[in-house]
Amino acid sequence: MMIERYSRQQLFAPIGREGQRKLHNSHVLVVGLGALGTVIADQFARAGIGKMTIIDRDYVEWSNLQRQTLYDESDARTVLPKAIAAERKIKEINAEVELEAIVADVTSSNIKPWVAAADIVLDGTDNFATRYLLNDASFLLNKPYIYGAAVGSQGMSASFIPERTPCLRCILPEVTRGAPTCETAGVIAPIVSLIASIQMTEALKWLTGHVDSMRRSLITYDIWQGSSFEIKFSLPRATCSVCANRHYPSLSEQVSNEVIALCGRESVQITNNTELNLDEWETTLSKVGKISRNPYLLKVELENNMRMILFSDGRVLIQGTTDILRAKSIFSRYFST
Repeated sequence: MMIERYSRQQLFAPIGREGQRKLHNSHVLVVGLGALGTVIADQFARAGIGKMTIIDRDYVEWSNLQRQTLYDESDARTVLPKAIAAERKIKEINAEVELEAIVADVTSSNIKPWVAAADIVLDGTDNFATRYLLNDASFLLNKPYIYGAAVGSQGMSASFIPERTPCLRCILPEVTRGAPTCETAGVIAPIVSLIASIQMTEALKWLTGHVDSMRRSLITYDIWQGSSFEIKFSLPRATCSVCANRHYPSLSEQVSNEVIALCGRESVQITNNTELNLDEWETTLSKVGKISRNPYLLKVELENNMRMILFSDGRVLIQGTTDILRAKSIFSRYFST
């Protein structure tokens, strides 16, 4: 470990040399490499984390570049998966970090080994289905889960620690459908940086042994209005499925042939039963539309401004609609079901 590199961080008394050593020996899991996830991963790399697993199912688009700090124009131009683009940048930032970059959709069938291997889980996602999944897996496996969200000029964060705090389901048991998203309300980069930095700070406290300094509340900021408020944690809810009953709803959900409309993306994701051979599908689909290809995904331009993105892990994105029935109809034209 290059001591000079982290000298200013080590001068901060709560971290010091011993804290730096602990960071070097730690493994963090960052799920979602959008706005929050890229800032978190960037800061961890610069802080000298020993190992980092980064997971994202998506690819870089031009609209990401305004706030997703690990990507540049070449990544958008080549439609690079976010996990791969982030891995390349992080290696340039700090070659000492051991990186595991995974292009995948996090589901009930694959999440547990990733959470089990890490010391702490950080949320860079954009939907509550995945957040509840992270919450449930973290509490099952006794790992801290650092939640964050940002939209418009508002953001919120909280640290959920098994046996020490309530869980996400206790604090936010229900999420109203139709709530603002980045697609409907936009988002400005400063709120992203603020919330991600709060998440990162809480993680640093945990990893360097300052657990008692961690926040026991859900904090919300509006960076444009200059306002904030805090909801102090109380005891876990007696009716919480996770905290009270040790039942983890998201981990029991089945994902075979799952069809979901992606939040704010005008896209529907269909999870196929089997992996996809992109070489074979490039040959097949070149007859029906313009093909764009890289080693990780295949993009097909269809009629009526529709697009289809194939991933080798079996996922297919139907872009240009949020209508699940229409997406399934397009999917069935090319895939046997």
